[in-house]
Amino acid sequence: MTNTLYSTNTPQSFWQVQTEIPPRIWESAITQALPKLGLAAQDLNTALELSLGEGQFGPDHWQLGFAKRAYYLVKPLLPRVLTRIMRKIYSGSTENNFQLGWPVESRYADFLWECMRQVLLLNQTDSLPVLNFWPEQYNAGFILTHDIETAVGQKFAAKVADLEQKHGFSSSFNFIPEKYSLDDNVIANLKARSFEVGVHGLTHDGKLFFSQEEFDRRASQINHYMGELKAAGFRAPLTHRNPQWMQALDMDYDLSFFDTDPYEPIPGGTMSLWPFQIGHFLELPYTLPQDYTLVNVLQTKTPKIWLDKVDFLLKYRGMVLLNTHPDYLRNPENWEIYETFLEEMSRRSNFWHALPCQAANWWRARQAANSQAKVIHAKLDGDQLMIE
Repeated sequence: MTNTLYSTNTPQSFWQVQTEIPPRIWESAITQALPKLGLAAQDLNTALELSLGEGQFGPDHWQLGFAKRAYYLVKPLLPRVLTRIMRKIYSGSTENNFQLGWPVESRYADFLWECMRQVLLLNQTDSLPVLNFWPEQYNAGFILTHDIETAVGQKFAAKVADLEQKHGFSSSFNFIPEKYSLDDNVIANLKARSFEVGVHGLTHDGKLFFSQEEFDRRASQINHYMGELKAAGFRAPLTHRNPQWMQALDMDYDLSFFDTDPYEPIPGGTMSLWPFQIGHFLELPYTLPQDYTLVNVLQTKTPKIWLDKVDFLLKYRGMVLLNTHPDYLRNPENWEIYETFLEEMSRRSNFWHALPCQAANWWRARQAANSQAKVIHAKLDGDQLMIE
């Protein structure tokens, strides 16, 4: 881990207070708030590495162990039904030993809220002007993304786009450049309809992060395809990830991390409910469980888990970011859950719906105090922090 990857993600940058607060007040407020994280951190840099940098999971967190490497080597020879059974078994054992809350993990949000509460107390004021996290009057962000894993899923992408447009939404579709032949007509059609196109690894064989040498070799090819598709965003297959190695990718934003998830091949989470900076790129962590997890692992039949998490994210003015797969949405049960979710979200007026590229641009401008964000107020209501 490297301090410089996360060092810009300070509470000062997050809150964007529109009046001068002495550095000593911020320093004291941060120190007072650190226990909210529940991590062994005595200073901000360490806290950011343990939370945003997932350092709490140990120095080998990003490395795939022998068993996982062996699995990805033989996976192409295994029937799909067997790989699904193996994933369910693995997910169950991981969930029992998971260090974070799931599906809700509030400690990083609680830390930031406590920082502002302490700033108000130390500054001896009941209210401070801050920049709204999202444009205009919106209280939360709402972003839809998709990873296309097969040629069949690529063909189904247009129907997914039809469904979303029916409910007033658009999304990004991430393609795998060297697993199936990219259909130029599908891609052109999505772009013409104001959907976004991104890159989802290179081959989706689970080997992208086997070694830094292999990653760097493939990164140059990924960068080529990102240029060819004019893509701003990337998501790593299987959410395998390594923030240091990923600095080699020419992307504006990334979608490979998440706030909390015990079910991925590298379980863990950044604990963040908002975009944040990792070195040169902006991270947009997904904050709702993936569709495969919802249906195939948890075997739920409604979007209740999604909608309950949406309510939690709204409380903290967070980012609702969902990743689904056209390959799985072909299943009528998956489709019904997704359509029900979109219907419900279309009835909610307090969410700013945006493409990932738009959300990334907005967040960068806000962090640079260069946006047209509405000024709102952080206030003390008794002992509680309120945002109005």
